[in-house]
Formats: sequence, C-alpha cells, structure tokens
Amino acid sequence: MKKVLIILIAVIAVLVIAFLTVFVLAKTKVIFINEWFVDKNNSTIGVDLSSYQADVDMQKLKEQHIEFVYMKATEGSTHQDEKFAANWANAQKAGLPSGAYHFFSCDTPGSSQAENYINTVGDDLKGRLLPAVDVEYYGDKKENPPAKEDVIRELTVFLNTLEAHYGVKPMIYTGADIYNQYLQDFSGEYKMWISSLYTPLSWNYKGDWYIWQYLNRGKLEGYRGGEKYIDLNVLHKEKDLNDLIVK
Repeated sequence: MKKVLIILIAVIAVLVIAFLTVFVLAKTKVIFINEWFVDKNNSTIGVDLSSYQADVDMQKLKEQHIEFVYMKATEGSTHQDEKFAANWANAQKAGLPSGAYHFFSCDTPGSSQAENYINTVGDDLKGRLLPAVDVEYYGDKKENPPAKEDVIRELTVFLNTLEAHYGVKPMIYTGADIYNQYLQDFSGEYKMWISSLYTPLSWNYKGDWYIWQYLNRGKLEGYRGGEKYIDLNVLHKEKDLNDLIVK
C-alpha cells in the first residue's frame, strides 16, 4: 500500500511539473499551445490580416476552409491600410464573409477616427461582417497607460458614431489586459472578439465572446510578398456566424 502511495505521489508530482513547465513556456512565448485546444475540423475558423500579408488570394484562403476574414481598414484619424481596397473587393468576389476593422488610437478624437473609417469603408455594409474596433496597447501605452476616462470617452464616441451611421453595434477586439483595465464596465453591450495568443482564452478571460484570436503564428497558402504568418481566429462553438453579418 505504501509503495502504491509513493508511486501515486510521484505521478502527481510529474504531472504538476509538466503542467507548470508548459504554462511557463507558453506564457514566455516559447511554445504555442492554443492549437491543442482548437478543433479545426469541427470549428469555424477565420483570419485577420492587413497590409503585412501583402497580396492576398481570398479564394485560396477559402479553399483551406477559412470561413471568415477581418481586414484592417483604418488606424487613428488619418491612416488607411494600403491593401484594404483590394482585400475588401477580393473577399466579396470570393464569397468569403468579410469585415473591416479600425485600429483605435488614444491620441486623436473618436469622432475623427470614426470619420476616417466611414470614408474608407463606405456606407453600405449589407452582407458584410460587423464593423470592428481593435483596442490594444501600442507604442509605450502599456508602460504609460492613458487615463481610463479618456479612453472610454473617445471610444464611446467612435462606437456611437459607427452605430448611428451603419445601424448596428460594432464588435470590439481586445485582449484580457485591456478588457480588465478599460472595458469590462461597458463592453457587455457589444459582441467581443478576444485575443489570447499564448494560453487558452478561458485561463484569463471569463466574459462572453464571439471570436477568439488564438494564434498569430498561423501559416497558410494564399498570401505573398510580406509577413509569413497570419492571425487565426475561431468562432465560439455556441455562436452563429450569421449573427455577425449586417442585414
């Protein structure tokens, strides 16, 4: 009996050490474990991309069972992604459900950022995915975070302006760190797209979500001339992609 107990303790110890090792390696970005938790064969998988992927063949992505795509349209009040127009047209031509996202800046007014998005994406989103806003740290913002009231004020202006223009609530893309610091008080009104690249989403986020960005080291065929990786996303298994399409 004593021998069995010693063996049991040893097995538990090995499992604990193995788990902690994997956890540390994942958190330090040495290994990427999220693919272990995503069943690609029985999930709705999508990508998000920008000019970093350069020339994108949407039909080729679709042939690899990619079922939706978000593409960068704008950033701040003045920047437009140089590949947006081509990606926007080619996704529609391929019949690939597609949406446009805006990279939110804490340095310019939400009103002018919304104007930049609307002028770039256009007035008609029928049949497209919900407009989305990417809220994340950039530059030195993580070390010197903006005041919460300032971020919420300008982000609210941006979201309300897009909702008034398109007649739908935008979706919010963010990570657990930004969510916890800025967004958890009001994000229940919006569909959430959450990034957790190095550990499973459930380990660091407890709120509702529609899309999980689970890997930024995906490799697919269908883009060339730029970044060799592409971001991979999975739709929540209890959600319907049709709920993200503008009617």
